Amino acid sequence: MEDTIVAISTSLGRGAISIIRVSGNDAVYRVNNIFKGKDLTKAKSHTIHYGYIVDGEEEIDEVLVSVMIAPKTFTTEDIVEINCHGGIATTNRILELLVTNGARIAEPGEFTKRAFLNGRISLLEAESVSDLIESKSEKQRVMALNGVNGRLTNMVRKIRDNILNIVANIEVNIDYPEYDDAIEVTHDYLKKQVYTIESDLKLLLSNARVGKIIRSGIDIALVGRPNVGKSSILNALLNEEKAIVTDISGTTRDVIEASMSLNGIEIILIDTAGIRETEDVVEKIGVDKSKQIIESADLVILVLNNNEELTKDDQELLESIKEKSHIIFVNKTDLDERLNLKTMQNVVRGNTKDLNGLENLKQKIIEMYNLDKINEKDLTYLSNVRQITLVKEALENIEQVLQDLEKNIPIDMLEIHLRNAFEQLGILIGETYEDELIDKLFKNFCLGK
Repeated sequence: MEDTIVAISTSLGRGAISIIRVSGNDAVYRVNNIFKGKDLTKAKSHTIHYGYIVDGEEEIDEVLVSVMIAPKTFTTEDIVEINCHGGIATTNRILELLVTNGARIAEPGEFTKRAFLNGRISLLEAESVSDLIESKSEKQRVMALNGVNGRLTNMVRKIRDNILNIVANIEVNIDYPEYDDAIEVTHDYLKKQVYTIESDLKLLLSNARVGKIIRSGIDIALVGRPNVGKSSILNALLNEEKAIVTDISGTTRDVIEASMSLNGIEIILIDTAGIRETEDVVEKIGVDKSKQIIESADLVILVLNNNEELTKDDQELLESIKEKSHIIFVNKTDLDERLNLKTMQNVVRGNTKDLNGLENLKQKIIEMYNLDKINEKDLTYLSNVRQITLVKEALENIEQVLQDLEKNIPIDMLEIHLRNAFEQLGILIGETYEDELIDKLFKNFCLGK
């Protein structure tokens, strides 16, 4: 934290502009040593200055330098940003000069890590910064921005404050029972307060599934026997020739992945090798991969041939997906019907010859995941496993308090579960943390952020 750190904050390569960011107590001094122009040590905060980056007498590049003085900066430290001409050689040369002059190359995410450790942002806001950078859709962007601007953090802090108020009132009742103006903490009073907290935590968790879908998308596996039309469906949904399609059974032998957008949500389509009994070594590897993907996918689309009766392989596939979210797509409806699926649910019929039924397939996915009901104006959701797990643990402690209240357990014995819930929510927003956890979270950030 005492070092002055430096990193390239823009993508390295051919471009109009590159930005090199420097943060630390000596940031202005380090940059001023290689800048020809105004004396940056006398510059006012949040000003931009024209000049040259120099190495002795050699001019390296014509630049604009932004000076931002602590504490009103992203890291709350002095920050200097050098806007130079884009290009690998120029950008790297300036970076090398700064390192030579005493700055240290920043670790991935170290600027955001300093912003968190210096108390400018919460851990939820820090994670949302990474999500905002990685966002590929408008919904991902809005959800991440709601995390960055503190909306989710404020929701969690409100719940945490409510728990703290209950604990404080319990402590007052125990330690200062003579205080007439103190709130009398009875079992009925506690039930009302704790039910409210339970409701708030359940709301966070109920929305978490939506948050995960927005952040990570939906993995959809196209599975079925060889030559039922899986690759044709993939190509039709993407509106491009992504997969090779032939009349030869077993053309697809490996996994093919592609993404599309559906109601603003990223859909990852996974075309798998046809599943059947085979002695072909290469095809068998593809079949094994297909079976693994069925287990890991969020949604399975089982493709069946309308022109054939159910085979043993079809029956085995139906059995393997019955406990998973699935859609049965009956393909080749332009041919005579020989398939009987009257008792099965989530069946969509169509064919890839004239693209019949594919819009119905999309609509079925939308209905199953309520994609048409996601409100873009209020995308304030938990979005990753760490966040969801901590809220679940907090909820378990709150539910234990309610169970103990029903058993009329003494109020002072309920405090431990309330404190546990308070602690879990503190870890969620970073009020309490372990160094190892922080290092692990920030190492996944990109350099320069």
